[in-house]
Order: sequence, then structure tokens, then C-alpha cells
Amino acid sequence: MKLRNYAIFLSIIIALILQIVPMPITVEQFRPDWVLLVLSYWALALPNRVNVGMAFIVGLVLDILMGTSLGVHSFAMSINIFVLVSNYQRLRNYSLWQQAFIIGTLSALYHLVVFWLQHLQTDVIFLFTYLWPVLTSMLVWPWIFGLLRKVRRQFRIS
Repeated sequence: MKLRNYAIFLSIIIALILQIVPMPITVEQFRPDWVLLVLSYWALALPNRVNVGMAFIVGLVLDILMGTSLGVHSFAMSINIFVLVSNYQRLRNYSLWQQAFIIGTLSALYHLVVFWLQHLQTDVIFLFTYLWPVLTSMLVWPWIFGLLRKVRRQFRIS
């Protein structure tokens, strides 16, 4: 059993753990969207292996871990990965900072879709603190990109 066969799966598991690990309340609102970032990288690098179906399944797992209604995160994640996979050839040619702004835009879309779906189910009100992870996801993207690219090249994942 080679590690390269499980590298994508392990990176998604690590992202799920980072998404639910307890943090101090003052820092919690700034937590980057680890799962979205990792899935975004793999969708850009290997769109034939990480696609909307995988995003939907990982979103369901995230729904279970976060305790939200089933389908909220999976729907929002699927929309974002669909946009990335359908435009991956164009997005690969952008610089890392341009990609970071695109990831930030997709992260904002993700949070707004999650808010909208939760607002339909409950009476959640919108607070601008919901969008702090957009900024931190943009700032973390270059490091996630570099780390996962190194993993992909090290293990020759294709």
C-alpha cells in the first residue's frame, strides 16, 4: 500500500480535523475554511479525481461534524467546486495572489450560501463576522497551495 494512493484522502481528513478543532472564542471567528481550501487545491490540480461528487460527500461529512442540517455544507461546497472544476484551465494560469482573490470570492459565496440555507431553516441573522474567514482563507491560500503542491510532486500524485 503506497501513501500516494491515500494522500488526497489524508489531506482532506487533516482539513476536516482542522475545521472542527476547538479554538479560543476570540480566534474562532477567523478560522479559515480548511476543507474548502484543500478541496479547491485538489480540484484545480486534479479535476478528474476531486470533483463535485467528492465535494458533496466531504460536505456531508462536514455537516455531520459541525452538527448542521444534512446538505447545507455539501450544497455550498458543491457549488464552489463546480465553479473551480469548470474553469480550472483558466484559473491555473493566474498568479498565486490572483488565485487567492478568487478563493476569497468563492469562500464568500460559500459562507453566503451556508447562511442563506440556515436562514431558510431557522431565524439566523446575518453578522459581518461570518465573513472573517474569507479574509483568512485568502491569506492562507498561498501556503496551502505550496504545501499541497509539494505533497503532490513528492508522491507523484496524478
